[in-house]
Amino acid sequence: MHLAYPAVLAALLFCVGLYGVLARRNAILVLMSVELMLNAVNLNLVAFDVWLRDALHGGQALTLFTIAVAAAEIGIGLAIVLMVHRNRGTSDIDRLRDTTETAEADDPDDPDEDDAAESDAADDATPHAPAPKAPKAAEAAA
Repeated sequence: MHLAYPAVLAALLFCVGLYGVLARRNAILVLMSVELMLNAVNLNLVAFDVWLRDALHGGQALTLFTIAVAAAEIGIGLAIVLMVHRNRGTSDIDRLRDTTETAEADDPDDPDEDDAAESDAADDATPHAPAPKAPKAAEAAA
């Protein structure tokens, strides 16, 4: 078998995955597109390993490692997407980006704004005289 067949198939898979990452708005579909891209890389690794007739089968070993990384990535990514969907009610990437930008502008819990308000209030306050010291018990008895 020629090397061109799996290489062309891998290139097509990678292009479809890249289109999915760039054009999709749903986070789950973006994760699926990343998986397509990783599978295209795996196909290239195995095809070149067979073509080079490597005695150690390094391409296949690296493919197993890539599959393990992809499984971990999809598990963590799906957990994050489900948590965001539960908290925000959507997994649309554009809406999540818009809500993040507006939340940063109007953040009531921003500690920098609180520090500035406290320093302004401290500047406006009039200085007070120190409180008188209480007499000691021995001095009071004498």
